[in-house]
Amino acid sequence: MPGQRLLSLVAGLCALLMLAGCSTALKPVVHDPDFRLSSVKDSFITDQRRMHLAPDSPNTGFQLLNSGRDAFLVRAALIETADQFIDAQYYIWNNDATGRYLAGRLVAAADRGVQVRLLLDDINVAGKEPLFAAMATHPNIRVRIFNPARSRSGVGRWLSLITDFDRINRRMHNKTFVVDGQVGIAGGRNIGDEYFDEHPSLNFRDRDVMVLGPLAEDMTANFEAYWNNQWAYPLATLYDLPDNLAGRDALSQLLRETAADSGIRAVPHQEQDAAETYLRGWFAGMVQAPGELVFDPPPQDPQVPADSPQNTARALYGLVQAAQSEILIESAYLILADNQLDNLGALDNQSLKVAALTNSLATNDLVTNHSGYARWRREMLEQGIELYELRPDAPACQHWVASRPACEQGAVSLHSKAVVFDRETLFIGSFNVNLRSIYLNGETVLIIHSPELATAVAEDIRYAMAPENSWQVSLDEQGDLVWQSTGEQVGHEPGVGFWRRATSRFLSWLPIEKYL
Repeated sequence: MPGQRLLSLVAGLCALLMLAGCSTALKPVVHDPDFRLSSVKDSFITDQRRMHLAPDSPNTGFQLLNSGRDAFLVRAALIETADQFIDAQYYIWNNDATGRYLAGRLVAAADRGVQVRLLLDDINVAGKEPLFAAMATHPNIRVRIFNPARSRSGVGRWLSLITDFDRINRRMHNKTFVVDGQVGIAGGRNIGDEYFDEHPSLNFRDRDVMVLGPLAEDMTANFEAYWNNQWAYPLATLYDLPDNLAGRDALSQLLRETAADSGIRAVPHQEQDAAETYLRGWFAGMVQAPGELVFDPPPQDPQVPADSPQNTARALYGLVQAAQSEILIESAYLILADNQLDNLGALDNQSLKVAALTNSLATNDLVTNHSGYARWRREMLEQGIELYELRPDAPACQHWVASRPACEQGAVSLHSKAVVFDRETLFIGSFNVNLRSIYLNGETVLIIHSPELATAVAEDIRYAMAPENSWQVSLDEQGDLVWQSTGEQVGHEPGVGFWRRATSRFLSWLPIEKYL
């Protein structure tokens, strides 16, 4: 009977939840302190620092990495020029062409004596364990996983997300890459084909910053706060590593892949001299400016509900309060709710203009995240914020993505996260302007006081907001939402079918925006 089947299903679910809740709890880890040299010996990178930064200068060198191809090639070249250590901290590291390539070059660097530390958030590790387990067999590579689920596979892994809801929602969204403590990259990109202009059908518009000097040292402090945290687990405590022979075979395969034609359209420099020559151009073009690195430390007790804005959010609030004329927001996921809108409305500055670019329903890779934005879209407009939603067929794709066929045959999606204040200060990093980044995720941002860089990013954002690239959302005289672009105006979410719109509308009724 239907009623009996339903009772059986409910009873089975309850039993599974009880089993997941009673499974062996993860105990916090006590780490032995890592050995690190107090100073880095002379190398190509220290030479570049001496060449481009005065020893007593408080400024840092900054270089925008606006295209995925540049972001990939610079990372690859930095690996080839590393002399002592590489620290990489990522929310996602895909086991695809670019992910495997960079992993293979980290192995090659480890072979020549470079110490590699790889820290990954657990939420996206599932299914990629063999790659990281093979890397962890190398004596010069250590891999840790941040805030893992208790169950490592199958239904139990998903059930642990329910039974450990508060803890599992505290994710390490930080994205940093530091070489020899002297040069680093921070921004919005994860590691994977879609972030590096190598995906055949979906590529992200994203932005990173290469940093030379003092703030790269601060990135190391950021990394070590998570690396040494009690919720960062050595990979070997979560998975069985391959034996010595299998590990050597897997590493050899990775190295062979990087030496052969891997199908990557970009051609990284593998010879050290060529990599150094390539990077010299990037270092020479750096803009020197004062800046700060702000990061959210990992929670000491991730079981405690997160109800207060974190460091990066408080830094953003301070910049908002000091803004005089213009705030330009570029955020893949955009959710401002009552508290944030009240604070914005309380500003005693009638001349302040606020405009935001985010994904449309047609370009958003997550319908759930778009639904949270849609829930608050009307309130944001009523607050006076100009809203622009990216078109999937934006001609700007040809400027952002190195592969023309990928633009012509696929779509572009926004993944970048930046806020520009008065075209003088740039706030850029892993921080989406949404509730998850404000309260839950660990984030890393750079605050750069450079009119040159702030203006460059502001112009990029305004270009993306142009009618041919985005729909402007507004309220008509009847108070209804309308979307306007070149030659068209519609009264519903454009560029998608009925069911995607219906799904977003249904989800927007649920008060779950903090977790999106």
